[in-house]
Amino acid sequence: MLLASAGGNRVPVIAQLVQADEDTVRDVIHRFNEIGLACLDPRWAGGRPGQLSSDDEDVVIQTATTRPTKLDQPFNRWSLRKLVAYLRKVHGRVIRIGREALRSLLARRGVTFQRTQDMEGIPRPRPRDEAGPDRARLEPLPGPGVRLR
Repeated sequence: MLLASAGGNRVPVIAQLVQADEDTVRDVIHRFNEIGLACLDPRWAGGRPGQLSSDDEDVVIQTATTRPTKLDQPFNRWSLRKLVAYLRKVHGRVIRIGREALRSLLARRGVTFQRTQDMEGIPRPRPRDEAGPDRARLEPLPGPGVRLR
């Protein structure tokens, strides 16, 4: 619309060209004259408002940071799917949240389910029988002063 207007075309011709109403073409041209190229920004809305209250969000975060075994669940770590299923059947309140909304809430609050260390905070080495064939064949490095070819 803007290029056609800059080329000297009149509003009825532009409206026919882009198959829009003449009032829409005028609104776009006037808005461009007011604020420039910023009028091309679509300014998308944020979508449907969130359905969780701040109390519900706190319960979700508290549940996500609690070990599942302490909540009588038969697994050691949460996944998004397991946490969503658990939150839907919590006694006393039902929290309905989708996996993507849960993922974004956890990211906003800095909660992650990545396991990098064991319970004591010390990385756990693999036992020898699980080391695999490449690891089993490693030989100790030669001492200082030995030249490698």
